[in-house]
Amino acid sequence: MSAATGLALRKGDIFAPLIRDAAGRLAFAETVLDAVRTYLGSPLGPMRARDGNVHRGKPREGYLPMISHLGAMISVVNGSLIAHRFKGITGTVGVACIGEGATSTGSVHEAMNQAAIEKLPLVLVVADNQYAYSTPSSRQFACASLRDRAAGYGIEDYGVDGTDLRECLKILGHAVSRARDGHGPQLVVAQLLRLCGHGEHDDSSYIDPKLRASPLGRDCLNVAEEQLLGGSFATPAELKAWREESQQTVEETVAKVQREPAPDPFKENWCALASKHLTGTFPEV
Repeated sequence: MSAATGLALRKGDIFAPLIRDAAGRLAFAETVLDAVRTYLGSPLGPMRARDGNVHRGKPREGYLPMISHLGAMISVVNGSLIAHRFKGITGTVGVACIGEGATSTGSVHEAMNQAAIEKLPLVLVVADNQYAYSTPSSRQFACASLRDRAAGYGIEDYGVDGTDLRECLKILGHAVSRARDGHGPQLVVAQLLRLCGHGEHDDSSYIDPKLRASPLGRDCLNVAEEQLLGGSFATPAELKAWREESQQTVEETVAKVQREPAPDPFKENWCALASKHLTGTFPEV
């Protein structure tokens, strides 16, 4: 689902990924070098060693750094789309990704209401992984599906199997096209399951074994591989070569960044990333 989201967008669009959207980030043209530099705290990275792992982006290129308060990025995407409208920029789409737990926050409802009223070209992608950390969906919302909320906002909605690459490419592509063509906000709810804990501290023992054994518990990478091979899009040899090439790229990038200088607190001006220092400039975020 994440990769399909990034692939559905194009240059000039706005993307607000969530914590686990590494695939979507890369599909939206983030480089492995930028990702590794952020993870390892290199001052040459897009965040200039200001933050680690998930809070990275390049706002001037429409790639927004994530705010940890889940659900808050929808309003940021709305603001960016309204800024495009004021500037006369047309044909762009904004995508925000959240989990089903975040849909219980007030910021999501406010942002979706605003997007609907303003008919913004927003696509909200919800990864319904059945548990908001360890809280099951039955304790998060009373409606049968989060798609039911779309009618209340007056927006279009879609459901998709988040483990199925082919379906995700189709549905995300359609939703983005609808938003781009002036049909207002779109809601996409993807059904899936986290295959590991919420973090290293979480053994995920609360997950129902029946869910793990269901289609929701499929590994999306295995499904994608089967579809590529079954549809004659790639051969086993090609998949092996892609995997080895990717692994080599990551290893070479990590080695490169490890040789880069660490941030120097005595030379850092500590001004805001989007500001210009009085005595000079620094690379754009």
